[in-house]
Amino acid sequence: MAFTLPQLPYAPDALEPYIDAQTMQIHHGKHHQAYIDNLNKAIAGTDNENKSLEELIASAGSISPAVRNNGGGHWNHSFFWQILGPAASQQAPTGALAEAINATFGSLDALKEKVNTAGATRFGSGWAWLISRDGKLEVTSTPNQDNPLMDVAEVKGKPILGIDVWEHAYYLKYQNRRPEYLGAIWNVINWKKVAENFDAAK
Repeated sequence: MAFTLPQLPYAPDALEPYIDAQTMQIHHGKHHQAYIDNLNKAIAGTDNENKSLEELIASAGSISPAVRNNGGGHWNHSFFWQILGPAASQQAPTGALAEAINATFGSLDALKEKVNTAGATRFGSGWAWLISRDGKLEVTSTPNQDNPLMDVAEVKGKPILGIDVWEHAYYLKYQNRRPEYLGAIWNVINWKKVAENFDAAK
């Protein structure tokens, strides 16, 4: 079965003013769609055609670059849309997630700083991640459309939160100011979803 574009769980302008509507429309409707189209082309008529996205991701090191890159792009973006939400509806993490963040990093602000540094220092395009690794939280980053679920990842784990640092995620509003984008995106992080990801990773 061919992969399809998931709908955004909010309107394209719902993340204003931190992420503008035009960026969301292009990012979701053009970039994410292109990853899906190219993934479907790359797996058509091959043994990978009937595999799940998770199966493809897990064997990234032994599949073609086209499947790895576009499969990663599809998985990463599908994950990314879910951990964002309108600023007015977001609250700081609570419960087990808050306890784990404080125990591991000292504070939520310290976590944000660590993630922002991972994103800002990722050369070229890629992602910054908060992952669960052996039951503990850790911050890492990956190049291109790789993610920590891949067998090729330097640091493997289950993604809890991921931030896209490809230029297409922020360039219309922030131009080359990636650190400014990284600072702003925390206003639209859906901590309820991040907490669900944390619970599911245990």
